Amino acid sequence: MPQLQRLNADHAPELLRFERENRAYFVRFISDRGDDYFATFASRHAELLAEQAAGQHHLHLLIDDDGAVLGRFNLVDVADGTADLGYRLAEHAAGRGLATDTVRQICELARTDYGLHRLYAEADLDNPASLTVLRRNGFTPIGDVVVVGRPGIRHARDLAPTTDPSPTRPSTSRPT
Repeated sequence: MPQLQRLNADHAPELLRFERENRAYFVRFISDRGDDYFATFASRHAELLAEQAAGQHHLHLLIDDDGAVLGRFNLVDVADGTADLGYRLAEHAAGRGLATDTVRQICELARTDYGLHRLYAEADLDNPASLTVLRRNGFTPIGDVVVVGRPGIRHARDLAPTTDPSPTRPSTSRPT
């Protein structure tokens, strides 16, 4: 069963493999990291760990039983009780509900362990799987954005202490 782990220095080799193997898949939905990312991976990984230690980010990997990285699930730009959620899942792991389940776990960690009260996330309109993951986890659209030069939607989720991730919907009934 896949396990969510906080990013650490030991993850570097598997994380680099994950990024390389899925690069062409990821670029279909999000910006390409570029060749420089791979050439300077070790220093960038160390930089991210330092930023995480400083409380700027909460970075996680979804690891399979064999120790391979299945996905990244990150809370970045932590400030004033909020953060931006970003995630990417390996192509071979997509379509099995792993992203939905892991985002649910991340939302709970954000509330209980990191003391956050609101998360934001963006998804490209041409990425219906990501839009579904967000909506299934109680994120609601708050505006249009451009994601990697393509139209997208910005979402938000308030992290109330509840086990139900669905947002409260206002009543559509009219007074009589």
